[in-house]
Amino acid sequence: MRSLRHLRRAAVLPPLVLTLWGWVLVWSSLSSRLDLLLNAAFHPVVAVAGVVLMLVGLIQLRLAGRRRLPVAPLGWLLSAVVALLILLLPPRPSFSDLAASRPDSLPAAPSLSFFLPPEQRTLTEWVRLLRSQPDPELHAGDPVRISGFVLDRPGEPLQLARLTVRCCLADATPAGLPVDWPAEANPQADQWFSIEGTMIVQERNGVPVSVVKPTQMTLIPRPERPLEP
Repeated sequence: MRSLRHLRRAAVLPPLVLTLWGWVLVWSSLSSRLDLLLNAAFHPVVAVAGVVLMLVGLIQLRLAGRRRLPVAPLGWLLSAVVALLILLLPPRPSFSDLAASRPDSLPAAPSLSFFLPPEQRTLTEWVRLLRSQPDPELHAGDPVRISGFVLDRPGEPLQLARLTVRCCLADATPAGLPVDWPAEANPQADQWFSIEGTMIVQERNGVPVSVVKPTQMTLIPRPERPLEP
C-alpha cells in the first residue's frame, strides 16, 4: 500500500514540473527578462509555448492518479530546481564581453533609414550609414543623439555600442561607434550612456574616421529592450 502511494506521488511530479516550466516561459514573456535574451518578435511564441506546457501539465496531473506513468523522480526534481533558479536569479549578461568576441557583420537593415535627420538616427543606423558611405567628411558636423553601452575590446579605444539580433543573443552582432570621451567621463564596460554631440573627423592609426564628439553625456540605466533588430 505504501509503495502504491509512493508511485502515485512520483507520478504527480512530471506534470507539476511541466506546469512549472510553462509558468517560467509565460512569466518570462510577461516580464522584461526576455528583452535581454530574445528578439521581441519571438516573445509571443515563448508565451504560447508556456501556455501549452501548462495545459499539458494540468491534463497529465488529472490523469496521474488513473494510470501509471514511467517516472524518474531525481531527473524531474533537478529540472524543477533549474526552473526555480531561473525564476529567482534574473539573467545579467555582459553585453561588452559578448560583443568583444563577435564580428562586426551587421545584418541587413529592416528598413531604409539613411534619409532620417541625423539627430533621429539610432546608433545602429549610424553604423550602417558610415559603412555604406565611409568618407568621414560627408558627415562631419552632423548632430548625433544616441545611446548604448560601453564596449571594451582589448587593445582598442572604448566605443559606444548596441547589439543587434535576428533571433536571440546566440546570433547577436555588435554595432559600435568611436567616441572622443571627455577626460572626466571615466566610462566603464557595460555602463549605458545617452550622448548628444556632433560627428567629427579624427585620425586614428593614420586613417581619418568619423568620431562622436559629445557635448552632453548622461549615465542611464540599461533600457528595458536593449537589443535592436
